[in-house]
Amino acid sequence: MFENLSDRLSATLKNITGRGRLTEDNIKDTLREVRMALLEADVALPVVRDFVATVKERSVGLEVSKSLTPGQEFLKIVRKALEDAMGEANEELALNTQPPAVVMMAGLQGAGKTTSVAKLAKFLTERKKKKVLVVSADVYRPAAIKQLETLAKDVGVEFFPSDISQKPVDIVNAAIAFARTRIFDVLLVDTAGRLHIDGEMMDEIKALHAAVKPIETLFVVDAMTGQDAANTAKAFNDALPLTGVILTKADGDARGGAALSIRHITGKPIKFIGTGEKTDALEPFHPDRIASRILGMGDMLSLIEELEQKVDKDKAAKMAQKVMKGKGFSLEDFREQLVQMRGMGGMMSMLDKLPGMKNLPAGAMNQMGDKQFVKMEAIINSMTQKEREFPDLLKGSRKKRIAAGSGTQVQDINQLLKQFTQMQKMMKQMSGKGGLMKMMRGMGGKMPPGILPPR
Repeated sequence: MFENLSDRLSATLKNITGRGRLTEDNIKDTLREVRMALLEADVALPVVRDFVATVKERSVGLEVSKSLTPGQEFLKIVRKALEDAMGEANEELALNTQPPAVVMMAGLQGAGKTTSVAKLAKFLTERKKKKVLVVSADVYRPAAIKQLETLAKDVGVEFFPSDISQKPVDIVNAAIAFARTRIFDVLLVDTAGRLHIDGEMMDEIKALHAAVKPIETLFVVDAMTGQDAANTAKAFNDALPLTGVILTKADGDARGGAALSIRHITGKPIKFIGTGEKTDALEPFHPDRIASRILGMGDMLSLIEELEQKVDKDKAAKMAQKVMKGKGFSLEDFREQLVQMRGMGGMMSMLDKLPGMKNLPAGAMNQMGDKQFVKMEAIINSMTQKEREFPDLLKGSRKKRIAAGSGTQVQDINQLLKQFTQMQKMMKQMSGKGGLMKMMRGMGGKMPPGILPPR
């Protein structure tokens, strides 16, 4: 996400030179580059104008702190302006009402509305400990009702049945009554989408909103439509009192125009961001963390939160104990690490949140891609249990058998064994006295352990 904008801004902000203070002269060219970077990222023109004006106003004449270079000082200003454009801080859902808190989802067909209902249900159940009921008021697409029923089962929340012969208002009122008697905390309502905005659709959703009076009305929009996402959100906001936005398919959006335009154009906060197809690929939208990612500074807070939620603590503790007792680190342990990494949205999702990863050579990033990890897992899966415990057994004929079984080449197996040996060394270093510090010193500024630079 924000790949292109991040690359352009990172390169641009390094070019500011001069001493003592920021002046119109030493930021003129950089401001022009920032403007071009934002336009190329498909940020809406009024947003670009205001952003550049804000940065210029805050910069010109500013004394540069002795501990910073002019480039670093300017970077701080750009970062703050990015945060301001996206809403400064995450705004949580307002669910402090008499249960059930009704949350209505609106948006165009294909934006990922039904999937977002399921993702939000999972988020509220697991992370906010809420009892959630979902219902579909999309009487135009029987498939949408069935899809939500299936997804509700997948994420472990209750589904309230509906039928295309019913009126949307009747469906939702019945769901509210059911939720009230069964003491549900939240009712999530999926509404009908259209291929484009039309009067009939707006009238229907306005009537539904007036009848059920939701505490939250969230607009679900596809990030890949760029600044059009902001314009569509504005059209809905003119008809409905929106309380926030869910930005979907952000993992496929290399530009980031939607995220930077929506708040400015609609005045409504982005509350969540969808980062993949899996039902746990929904994150609260934190403007400060996103600004850091755009500027290549990483997002350690989100990474730590993700690790806390998704890493199997028991398995991690057992592995740590095994390593500390000097019992070694086997290929089976290595495979377990790969599986857990994939469960966190893949390696690239994690790397995106690490500071400084933008500075790695392109070849090195390819070496760490998710395809590489799927291949490594397939190779280990094709080994016997004994081979996983004793990699020294892996000679010519065994390697050929494993390559055939995993659809890879013998050289891929050799590469994996080389990376595994590197990881083993790291684990051995960590198990000794003061191991972690020793390991960090040994790494210096090199590649992460277990990942070999491209040859």
